[in-house]
Amino acid sequence: MLIGAQTWEFRSKPAIVGAATVVGPEEGGGPLGGTFDFVYDNLEIDEKTWEKAERKLLEHASALALVNAGIAREELSCFVGGDLMNQIISATFAARTIAAPYLGVFGACSTSMEGLALAALITDSGAGRYVMAGTASHNCTAEKQFRYPTEYGSQKPGTAQYTITGSGCAVVSSQGRGPRITHATIGRIQDLGVKDPFNMGAAMAPAAADTLVSHFRDTGRGPEDYDLIVTGDLASVGHAIVKDILAKDGVPMDKTEFNDCGLMIYDRGKQPFVMAGGSGCGCSAVVAYGSILQKLKNKELGRVLVVATGALLSPLSYQQGESIPCIAHAVALEKEESES
Repeated sequence: MLIGAQTWEFRSKPAIVGAATVVGPEEGGGPLGGTFDFVYDNLEIDEKTWEKAERKLLEHASALALVNAGIAREELSCFVGGDLMNQIISATFAARTIAAPYLGVFGACSTSMEGLALAALITDSGAGRYVMAGTASHNCTAEKQFRYPTEYGSQKPGTAQYTITGSGCAVVSSQGRGPRITHATIGRIQDLGVKDPFNMGAAMAPAAADTLVSHFRDTGRGPEDYDLIVTGDLASVGHAIVKDILAKDGVPMDKTEFNDCGLMIYDRGKQPFVMAGGSGCGCSAVVAYGSILQKLKNKELGRVLVVATGALLSPLSYQQGESIPCIAHAVALEKEESES
């Protein structure tokens, strides 16, 4: 049901009945290493190409998510997936293996919550019983496609972010046990003229702020109604900017814990190669479906808002001098109420 201008309210409060996260060695060595289902010890993911490695991450995470949900692949009504690669080939090729009806989506790094929102909408409407949302990214595929050949080893400015190697998948159902999905706020394109592909945080921050303001307006909630609000991958630069924007809009974020998945996944002091922090489609997916879901299940958190951000550029667009249009989608999650 639509409430306000941009927010869906899910009356059945679909549950995340199973989820899984699979990451590479750098992510496994970060602060959240113990929250992932599987950690590969090599960046190649035992494959011959980076692109095959990224697809394998998604295939692995999807298989584990089904196991954790306790259902067979044949029971899936739909798989909603996407990634950063041209023509979303990681999700599309993984969909061959998953073998469920498939909706391919592209929201750049916002894909995790875009997919989860659509999965909740499908199950809440009765159009599917079990729907999987999933995405993946790999550091070397992103570097190869968007910046320089991986082997080039180019230097980057301090505003640059490190694309995470990982995949997260969640199985959603209107019936079953697990953290509940209550609302989703669908973002609008924001473009303040940033053209630097090494400063994604600054480009995406206005989109995160706009979606947060829209969510609070539509739902009548405020920051204090959440135990945790996390943005997708603004990292150190963008996270500071979004706090400034929200303060100027009269939405100070000091009444709740406000963090960013790109800051949570790495220890920037011990892992300086990540520069400003993490990014990529897999960033918000592995943090949300790993650490955050576990805390919701354990009742350590009661209500969480995940705002995944995405920079909708391509190599062609920024080479032609275009600015970077950005988007953010927010999904509200709640702990499962105890049975009386």
